[in-house]
Amino acid sequence: MKQNKDLNKLLEQIAKEHLFIETLETQHRDRLDFHDVAVWSIKGALEAAYAAGIEAAKNTSTTSKGKQ
Repeated sequence: MKQNKDLNKLLEQIAKEHLFIETLETQHRDRLDFHDVAVWSIKGALEAAYAAGIEAAKNTSTTSKGKQ
């Protein structure tokens, strides 16, 4: 459960920093749920998510090696 909360927190952080979206929660209002976003902002968000995935994989493999 903590992993899911950490992931949601990371995704919200990326959305705020790169896409200028305050929340990823559904607001049930078109003007709050749909956003015009520049392609360079999307690219930045994807790069940040990719880097976070690489970092998570490094941390997981380091942790796994220590348990063997």
